[in-house]
Amino acid sequence: MTDEREDILRKDGIFIGIAGMSVLNGMHFSAYFDPVFILMRQFAPGFFITSPLLIFYFTSLFISAITLAIGGIPASIYERSKGMQESNATSLWIWFAGIAVLTLPTLMSMTARGG
Repeated sequence: MTDEREDILRKDGIFIGIAGMSVLNGMHFSAYFDPVFILMRQFAPGFFITSPLLIFYFTSLFISAITLAIGGIPASIYERSKGMQESNATSLWIWFAGIAVLTLPTLMSMTARGG
């Protein structure tokens, strides 16, 4: 029973890291924010979004969601190749690594600006 709890806590910690890295990549200082914001300004009126502040927030949300989806591709390939029915800690670490690679330009731009 304690092994099962430890596994659940380990997975929860990795999920927090995955979510945190994807949110970090969606922030306004992200390396991807400006190009995506320009595209969102073009497509937002088609969805009846006219407020610049809403476009700003949706851009952040969109980048975070896309980071989650694209970062999960290597983990899903790993799980499919192993024939797994459920994620384990290894596949979650692979997912985290995929997101970390996508977030690397943002981290590099943060350190280049000094914080």
